[in-house]
Amino acid sequence: MRTLGYSDAYLGFLASGPRARAVDHVCDVGCGTGAFAEAWMGIYGAAANVTLMDPSELMLDRAAAALMRRGGDVATVQAGIEGFRPTGPFDHLLMAHVIEHVPDPTAALRQLRGWVTPGARLWLVVSKPHWCNAIIWLQWRHRAFQEVEVTAVLQDTGWRLEDTYAFPSGPPSRTSRGYLATAI
Repeated sequence: MRTLGYSDAYLGFLASGPRARAVDHVCDVGCGTGAFAEAWMGIYGAAANVTLMDPSELMLDRAAAALMRRGGDVATVQAGIEGFRPTGPFDHLLMAHVIEHVPDPTAALRQLRGWVTPGARLWLVVSKPHWCNAIIWLQWRHRAFQEVEVTAVLQDTGWRLEDTYAFPSGPPSRTSRGYLATAI
């Protein structure tokens, strides 16, 4: 992820939006390698209150190790979206390249809305149509979404789109788009 520019892309996206409070609770949904949460810690420091969630124990271990190298103390939860029951609301949800893999994106985003209170933010990164994604599809069998599709699903599931983010360079500029949404 780092060599392809995704880590820097996530830093740029997170830095472009409104600042979080140091006490905010954050969940990286489908954290994978932890690149998005690592970018969050790059901005907010090791004291950030981050929960990593992923169905894969291997990915959780990898992500937790990456954040611990930054001095972070993170909570980990091995679960998919449908099986996770947070103990309290989150202030921010990070979700990079996950919605493309769930069977029902609308149901997933509606469930995420239940994890937060009004005003919470969703930092969403989604694959967009581009020929580069055909190469990625060979490995991951993911979907790509037009901006209008993502906007409609967010609106239908209790989120208000605040802004979109065009990644400025490298593979992320061709494969991905960022969406910042607020829970309503």
